[in-house]
Amino acid sequence: MQNDKEKFKKEFIQRLVHFSIKIIQFTDILRKNNVFWSLIDQLIRSATSIGANVVEAKSSHSKKDYIKYFEIALKSANETKYWLIIIKEAHFIKETDEIDELLKEAIEIANILASSILTLKGRK
Repeated sequence: MQNDKEKFKKEFIQRLVHFSIKIIQFTDILRKNNVFWSLIDQLIRSATSIGANVVEAKSSHSKKDYIKYFEIALKSANETKYWLIIIKEAHFIKETDEIDELLKEAIEIANILASSILTLKGRK
């Protein structure tokens, strides 16, 4: 049982790293137009913050502190979804399939984090 939990945690962190890299690669498309630089910056910050907070939770001093990092990661996931929706709805790029894929992954990550938070708080 413990090994399954540890395996899931490692795989989830790898998934977050991969997601961050995909976001960075995706924003390269928008980087050509400096009008979007602020938006790109916000998207990269929120997307990379998810994994950073999950990793940071490992060094928490208490369960309450651990949960707080997951809550921050969830907020960052929700923010990431927002920026992706803005890019898609504003028709900044034609690669909507790529945006849909990133948005789907952000939603799945947010759902995992929300479920984890509920479990950690004993509400699930």
